[in-house]
Amino acid sequence: MHREDINGELRDLIFEFVFRFSRFESALKEHGYRRWTNAGDKASPSWQKFAGDHRASYEPNAAAIQLIDAKPMIQVFGNDGDLHFVEQPFAGNIEALDRVIAHANTVRNNLFHGGKHGGGGWDDPSRMRLLLANTIGVLDDLADQAGFGGDYSGEY
Repeated sequence: MHREDINGELRDLIFEFVFRFSRFESALKEHGYRRWTNAGDKASPSWQKFAGDHRASYEPNAAAIQLIDAKPMIQVFGNDGDLHFVEQPFAGNIEALDRVIAHANTVRNNLFHGGKHGGGGWDDPSRMRLLLANTIGVLDDLADQAGFGGDYSGEY
């Protein structure tokens, strides 16, 4: 997909996704979910700490269930040395929160880094709409469940 192939509706959805994903990661840091905490350390969000605190109480909403069912694909190197998209492997019985967090990050990674030449159909407009809209619904729900308030919504 080329830039000129992205219509206004999809462009708006991409913007909303980028805006909300970045607000969510900012809210993670504001609420103490940080990878490192020493003076001078890079301020980086910790999705793992967030999952650890919310895993037991998390109830997936409709967007989360749809995102899980959609199975966003990850890009890997194949035996032939080419890039391929495959289902994200999960070990054992992974909790729903860990799965939606992994999928949300996969959607983000694919949007920014994956398949610029259209391999694997990752950039099919209808699939992109499905993945982006459901990830936004997941982020909104996670922010609400975690009580992120204005740190996520931008309303103070």
